Amino acid sequence: MDLNRVQIFSQVVEQGSFTGAAKALGITKATVSRKVAELEADAGVLLLFRTTRSLKLTEAGSSYYHRISKILQDLQNAEDLLSASQQDIKGNLKVICPIELGQLYLGRILARFLATYPNITIDAELTNRKVDVIEEGVDFLFQITEQHDPKLQSYSLVTASRQLMASPSYLKRHGAPATPQDLMNHTAIKLQSAHIDGGWRIFDGIKWLDLDPSAQLKVNNVTFAREAAIEGLGITAVPVFIAQEAIDSKQLLPVLEDFPMMQTKVTLSFPKRIYLPRKYRVFIEFLYDALFQRWGDGVLEIPDFIVQNNHN
Repeated sequence: MDLNRVQIFSQVVEQGSFTGAAKALGITKATVSRKVAELEADAGVLLLFRTTRSLKLTEAGSSYYHRISKILQDLQNAEDLLSASQQDIKGNLKVICPIELGQLYLGRILARFLATYPNITIDAELTNRKVDVIEEGVDFLFQITEQHDPKLQSYSLVTASRQLMASPSYLKRHGAPATPQDLMNHTAIKLQSAHIDGGWRIFDGIKWLDLDPSAQLKVNNVTFAREAAIEGLGITAVPVFIAQEAIDSKQLLPVLEDFPMMQTKVTLSFPKRIYLPRKYRVFIEFLYDALFQRWGDGVLEIPDFIVQNNHN
């Protein structure tokens, strides 16, 4: 039995096309087409109806797919179980995270992790683009978001508290807003990206308001927004840990401190597995150890297998 052909057929069904399967598997479309044709020829039965626009499973194809998808999942679980019992922890991890979170916080954690596990390698990408974890073969995705993808295992790590702020020069020219509604008369510096929820949701003491003041600048990077605010362009809302130095040095002044903003969270997501590969488990354990040291009781969701060593 050519297990390769079986996996290729399964991917064609899951991706909905030969092109999608080829991309997901990192092989050519011609190879995908040939392997599926070989499978059909050896079985003597048509598995897929092909049209110029779409693929549809035949009755035999549907029955075959449901049986093999269970078998392939069992094989993946067996491999994960083998990996979970491996004493010499090795392998590669593909990690994606927002640019600023990576620069300010994760860089040092990942460096310490790699020093502890010299046989693990990491490919880290810092980006604010939208990421498809499954299709891109990503092991761990960090985001600043409230949303969870049901296809992934996700944990909210810590709150990324946000605050409205502006430079003294801007506030001197335009005055400080006294109520959330006053923001509509100000210039905003807006954040927009797949990783960052840039909306201004503010509690006015009675209800939550969604405010959308006019913005002369929209950007997908919070450090950029912070720097533009220091320069006096307008009011921005960025995570406090990004702006703490500028606030301490009075380059930026918090505004509307009595009116809380809707907070976002730093989340960790990874593909769902019955058995966590050992390299996944040690990475998550190491990460949580660092989180407990820095945030203590502020850590939000903790996987069952994590032991808190009384950091808090």
